[in-house]
Order: sequence, then structure tokens, then C-alpha cells
Amino acid sequence: MSGFEFISTSVNDQVGSIILNRPKVLNALNRKMVSEIVVAMETFDQNEDVRVILVTGEGRAFAAGADIDEMAEDGSIDFELLNQFAEWDRIALVKKPIICAVQGFALGGGFELVLACDMVLAAEDAEFGFPEVNIGVMPGAGGTQRLTKLLGRTQALQYLWTGDRITAKEAEAKGIINKLISPELLKDEAEKFAKRLSKQAPLSLRMIKESVNKAVDYSLYEGMQFERKNFYLLFSSEDQKEGMNAFIEKRRPKFKGK
Repeated sequence: MSGFEFISTSVNDQVGSIILNRPKVLNALNRKMVSEIVVAMETFDQNEDVRVILVTGEGRAFAAGADIDEMAEDGSIDFELLNQFAEWDRIALVKKPIICAVQGFALGGGFELVLACDMVLAAEDAEFGFPEVNIGVMPGAGGTQRLTKLLGRTQALQYLWTGDRITAKEAEAKGIINKLISPELLKDEAEKFAKRLSKQAPLSLRMIKESVNKAVDYSLYEGMQFERKNFYLLFSSEDQKEGMNAFIEKRRPKFKGK
């Protein structure tokens, strides 16, 4: 992909990489940058050569918040007419796994982008937080909702009301991130993990992601019915036949995503 101003993209070993690329402003997210991120994700989602999407940041920070200069003079009607958060909603429609690797700060909108991803790897010195309360506003791209679903009401309120930072160690203990990695190894380890996932059966990854996402909001019974339909559906795939035959024949499967 080309033509992006604030991100760079590449494809390597079936991993589609999206790199936030405004390092001089610590990758602060302006509206065009968010639009580019979403378009890149959707393009990779439709690209048969990509099985996993990896999001990283260039420079010292993953993303140190939204671009305050861009919105400081906006009013309520401006936001209503822009409807800018509708673009964020499209991230939830991406079917392929989205892995995020965080170094430095992931604050405000940067933290919301992290929470919108499926799995998060972080450098041991990374920090997360929602400082919006300190400038008289609040998260608007899902931060209050996703953090509450992860931490529960009382802990989410603590961080949202105070604007306090969450260290990488705390974030791992609270289930916000999946794994801590030394800063110098973060990029290599994230790429290695993404490539590992890219070798799994693509349709299985897709159906598992969809089922797990439903589990967050559905009742147990409704979620199990949804899971069952996806389980059945995979038995119409070539990958299911290949996977089971490979198991019986004691060889590695060659999945095609069909």
C-alpha cells in the first residue's frame, strides 16, 4: 500500500504491518491518521496474502494521545457532523487477528487503539492511561467501555477519574496486555508472534475471534449457540479436512484459508 501520510505499511510472511509514523509528535493521532489506520486494516483484511495484522509505532512512543491542537476549538455540533468515531467502529469489523506492540506511551486515543486490538505485547517500560480528565474531557473512542469490560467498574473509574498511568507490569497483571517484553526485543518478538499466528488455520482464527467477541456481550447460552454454529461451519472448509488428515498422517498441515 502507498499514499499514506502518517503511517507506513508492509507485508512480510503473511503479516501485514501498520506502523504509526509521526514520531516527532510521539505519534499523536489526528483524524487523517486514524482514517489511514482503519483503511490499512480493512485493506489487509481483504488481502489473501495477509493472515495477521501487526500494529506498531515508530520512535519513542506508540501513540501519546489524540492531536489536541486539531480539536481544541471544535464544538459539540462540529463533532456530531464529523461523526469521527464512526471510523473507530470499523476496527471491530476486521475479521483477522490484530496484534499490537507497544513501546513508550499509549495514552488517550493511543490507549483506545491498543484496547481495540485483539492481543497486546508491550515493552517492560511502557505506560498506558487516559489523561483526558485533566483537560476537561473524557475518552470518546471506546475507552470507558473497553477498559470497564476488562477491569470492572471500580478500577476503571479509578484510572478514568484520576488520569493515573498504568505501568506495563500493572497492565499485564490486570489482563490489559498479554505479554511483557524487554524494549530492545519488542519488535522482533512481536513479529515472531504474528508470524506464528499466521501459520494457524486462517478460518479457525477468524471464527474464534468472532465467537470470543460475542462472549463479551452475550449471555452464556447465546454465546454457546453462536460458538456451535461457527464450529459446524468450519467443517465445510478445506482447512478442516487438511488439518485432520495431517494429524492422522503425522505431518504438518498446509492451510489455505479455504
